[in-house]
Amino acid sequence: MRITRRRTAAWVSAGAFAAIGGAVAPAPPRDQLADHTPASSEPPPATSTLPTTTSVNASTNVAEPTTSQPTPMAAPAPVASADTPDAATAAQDRLETLPVKGRAPMTGYDRKLFGQTWSDDVTVDGGHNGCDTRNDILRRDLREITLKPGTNGCTVATGVLDDPYTGTTIAFTRVEDTSNAVEIDHVVALADAGHKGAQQLDERTRRDFANDPLNLQAVDGPTNQRKGDGDAATWIPPNPAYRCTYVARQIAVKATYRLWVTAPGSWCASSGPVDLVVRIHAGQFGDGDLHPRLLLECGATGLRPERLPRLPPPRRPQATTRLTAPSRR
Repeated sequence: MRITRRRTAAWVSAGAFAAIGGAVAPAPPRDQLADHTPASSEPPPATSTLPTTTSVNASTNVAEPTTSQPTPMAAPAPVASADTPDAATAAQDRLETLPVKGRAPMTGYDRKLFGQTWSDDVTVDGGHNGCDTRNDILRRDLREITLKPGTNGCTVATGVLDDPYTGTTIAFTRVEDTSNAVEIDHVVALADAGHKGAQQLDERTRRDFANDPLNLQAVDGPTNQRKGDGDAATWIPPNPAYRCTYVARQIAVKATYRLWVTAPGSWCASSGPVDLVVRIHAGQFGDGDLHPRLLLECGATGLRPERLPRLPPPRRPQATTRLTAPSRR
């Protein structure tokens, strides 16, 4: 009788619990308890909907996220300077490998031979990165850059250029009226290459030449316009501190793409010492002859004397007849 009452009480208690708390879920296996993490009762942290920006450290040129734009995509590697005697001598040794020829006629030259302007479809540094070549060079050569939103870190909106051609500092802003203050120069101009060997290259190599960072430099726009299509015989940077690097880059580009240099033209006699730059702008040097002369000024050693342009000797002063009054004797 006691056993019956206890069993009845147990069933009554279980029924009451089910009525009050509902059905009892089976306990999870013991081996699953260690992986079980109770849900947090705190709300998830709020996320900001503000856009993010990116600025670039002036000393390292590395993007530092702040609060507005995407991180800049990688820029092409910077070009090493050649302002030491060792670098000048290395450039001179490379110059010795370049052929010396005359200019080919410009008949048939067309900018379209070098492909679409600032094409990303190239095999040189920066090619196929999803950004045009012009912005690749701006990201490389400018400091303190900001980026245009929505361009995946490609397009430069503002920045500062330490111009190597003039030695001045130029602020760049991407608007139609002022962005021409900074232009991208072909160190070896396309037209110059067009009649010194590029006409013999295939279409892909010419497209690489036009977009190769070795041959491109962000510079002062008006100065670049004055250079035009000139070679080193007709134009060199007005900033003397950059001339060694400029000449070394021209040599490197021509060696890479198997272009040639020209021999000097005829020189006119001089009435006295004439500054080298004056002779350059007078067109009295071929570009091949000018390179070693400038490299010598940069400290290059081992130059062959026959490769240096000989400056014409100064004119001798003409003898003058002194008129004297006739004697009255």
